[in-house]
Amino acid sequence: MAFIDELTFHVTAGRGGDGVVRWRHEKGKEFSGPSGGNGGKGGDVYAKAVHDIAVLARFKTIKAFKAERGESGMKNSMQGKSGADMYIDVPVGSVIKNITNGEITELINEGDKALLATGGRGGLGNEHFKASTNTTPRESTPGKEGEQSEIHVELHLIADAGLIGFPNAGKSSLLNALTRATAKVGNYAFTTLEPNLGALYGFTLADIPGLIEGASAGKGLGHKFLRHISRTRLLLHCISVENTDYLKAYETIRHELAFYSDALIKKDEIIVLTKTDMASRETCVSALTLLTQTGKDILTVSVFDDNALKDLTNFIIKHLEHR
Repeated sequence: MAFIDELTFHVTAGRGGDGVVRWRHEKGKEFSGPSGGNGGKGGDVYAKAVHDIAVLARFKTIKAFKAERGESGMKNSMQGKSGADMYIDVPVGSVIKNITNGEITELINEGDKALLATGGRGGLGNEHFKASTNTTPRESTPGKEGEQSEIHVELHLIADAGLIGFPNAGKSSLLNALTRATAKVGNYAFTTLEPNLGALYGFTLADIPGLIEGASAGKGLGHKFLRHISRTRLLLHCISVENTDYLKAYETIRHELAFYSDALIKKDEIIVLTKTDMASRETCVSALTLLTQTGKDILTVSVFDDNALKDLTNFIIKHLEHR
């Protein structure tokens, strides 16, 4: 099932049940006045946050949701049953925009809900119209239609740290090595076409799809990359030792962050020099020397070096625990 991180659909709340005209029949007193009950309220439509970043893919071919209608009123002054509310699951971190009325809601925690459309009121039965001057009313009203809304859902991942960098910088392999995730890896660009998550001693790490120059303007994966680091606390900026110009690689990514949002450029950042097993010691030292000009903390790592992975793990945990 393909990953989907934004979706637009139409929702319709349930219509209220109709009020009815009924008459009370009692033993020995056949005509005892009106007893038509009111209709039940139509069901509301909600979005509900769940811990499943792929849940929107279930609704790829569904463009409309409709809640249950309220039941009509009944005899003996009994009100009709309200229609069942409808809950549409969305991933934790979703931004819900009601295009119809302009309201925007963020669902940050599991179980958070957003009301998308309100069910219609039930109609009135003829007992409601009983009065001293109208003892046998034959009036009733139909249920009201439920609200309709056009809804856009956009996922912004919630992670403690995000692995960023050019395509093929070793981000997926590093996520797998650090967290035992099972992200797809391959020796070619854009192996990762969707975010992957992994757990590191209670912290969540996200492998973000690779960035290219011009992503902030929509090139490559564009906003699909940048949007998903908007809520991360720490950026792990991965730069492969295979690069020929380390500073340019670093500055290119930083430029895209700054162009997209001032908030991204201000996030805590660690440079991780990856794939050190692919180059000589001299090359690694040269890369480190150049990258010290950034003024950032720099760690070197190979997914085949257990000591380097342990050092990086400890650094990440210590950093996150003190922020």
